[in-house]
Amino acid sequence: MHLHALENDPEYIELQTEMVRMQNWLIETGNRLVIVCEGRDSAGKGGAIMRFIRYINPRHYRVIALNKPTQPERGQWYFQRYIQHLPSPGEIVFFDRSWYNRAVVEPVMGFCTQEQYDRFIKQVVQFENMIVEDGILLFKLWFSINKDEQKVRLEERKVNPLINWKLSTVDMQAQMKWDDFTRYKELMFKNTASQTAPWTIINGNNKDIARKEAMRYVLANIDYAQKGLTGAKLEYDPEIVQIRR
Repeated sequence: MHLHALENDPEYIELQTEMVRMQNWLIETGNRLVIVCEGRDSAGKGGAIMRFIRYINPRHYRVIALNKPTQPERGQWYFQRYIQHLPSPGEIVFFDRSWYNRAVVEPVMGFCTQEQYDRFIKQVVQFENMIVEDGILLFKLWFSINKDEQKVRLEERKVNPLINWKLSTVDMQAQMKWDDFTRYKELMFKNTASQTAPWTIINGNNKDIARKEAMRYVLANIDYAQKGLTGAKLEYDPEIVQIRR
């Protein structure tokens, strides 16, 4: 479904109205929200974020998609460059890839040492516990696609000039290193899912369904004023959404 067609999808409009109301509640109460969007290359992270932010107030959200670390950042505590982007009161921050680069992409591609990886795995649960204890609402979404679907999407990136910029060196190896990515992804779920900060795995083979279910899941788990008044279905589909704690 193309973006303009979304305007004609009543289900999207209802969910996006709920997003506006949820954001209003955040602004009024000073609550803070972090939505981490992770997944393999071409899994639909950026597209999902675009649906979330379609109608919300741009002064009260940020989308963080960091470049590879600079030389000074490489010498810092790993979480340091992410901490500075955490939300202020009334703000939503979306991470289009996050500190979880170190859980999957970096070890697969050889961008970090075993020692750095082990330290990350040891620290990340404590780090997230601190964030949540401080009152930040934290959602960790993993968009999951199968190998054939990824192949189709990566091929499209090569030929479509509008999304050609998305093609990176990591993308080029995504298919070749599919099994390595799978191994580290499973280790990530096993070692970094907690009661405080579970992983939400969303079947992303159908982009539209995945995006709606991601929105539904987040909205279902926040108690905001005027919740559900649009009549939007806010129960997520357990066939599409799986929680790992």
